[in-house]
Order: sequence, then structure tokens, then C-alpha cells
Amino acid sequence: MATEVQWSDLQRDPKSVAALADEGDVRVRRRDGVALLLTREDRVLSAAEGSVAAARALRTVLAHLPAEVVAVALQDEFPWTEVLPEDERAQFVADFARAFQASAELEQWSVLAQTIREWQSTAAIHADPLLAKQLAGPIDDDFGPIPAPSDV
Repeated sequence: MATEVQWSDLQRDPKSVAALADEGDVRVRRRDGVALLLTREDRVLSAAEGSVAAARALRTVLAHLPAEVVAVALQDEFPWTEVLPEDERAQFVADFARAFQASAELEQWSVLAQTIREWQSTAAIHADPLLAKQLAGPIDDDFGPIPAPSDV
């Protein structure tokens, strides 16, 4: 839980705000923008190291378990995986573990979030049998010439 201060508090008395940051995270509220989070570097580095270690440990655990077991365990958090075909559930498990580790090492959790979004979209397609059939079928129409890319 972060202590909250106003931007003006930081400007007026930076030493006391720094003292608050020594105790824990400080959320700095601004009228003209998104709040800033002030934290000590050593806490961030420790969290990053812990994330990478957790990701590596999770990858190792997942590699030693049958994909079906992991898929069932992940269904608690991602119930939509139940509509995926069995082979795609196994691929989701592999992609999830890889994206989890990449996110931890890069400190960019958007990698994992994107992987989850993409698989959730895939599950939505499988949940709609008509849509799944249409997307799995051949494309018979000629949609015409493809325009050249435009310069931006």
C-alpha cells in the first residue's frame, strides 16, 4: 500500500517525501497527469530479481509436469482455456510459460498480457462453432488487388 502525497508536497518538502519513500512506495498525485510512483531502487531491483527467479522456477516446474495437468491447473485462473482443443491447450501452457519468463526478464509484463489476450481471443473463436467453422474453412473469394503500403 502506497502513501499518497500531492505534487506540491514533493516540491515544498522533498526530504520528507524521500523519508516516506524509505518506508515504502509513495504515490505522487498530479492535477495535470497520471500519478507517479516513487520507490527506492533497491526494492525495484529485488522485485525484478525475484520475478525472474519465480519465472525460471515456474518454467522448470511446468516442464516437468504433463501438459494436461498444467492445463487443468491453469483453468482455475483462465477458465476460458476449457473451450480450447486439447492440442491448443498444451500450446497455451507452453506459450504462457515462455511469455511469463520473458516478461520477468524484460520487466515488461505486457508480453504476458498480450499472450493471454491472444489466447483468450482464440478461445472465443472456439466457443462460437459457426465462427470457428468459417475461419477454419478455405477462402474462396477473390478480394481484389492488394494496395501498396502507403507512406506515413
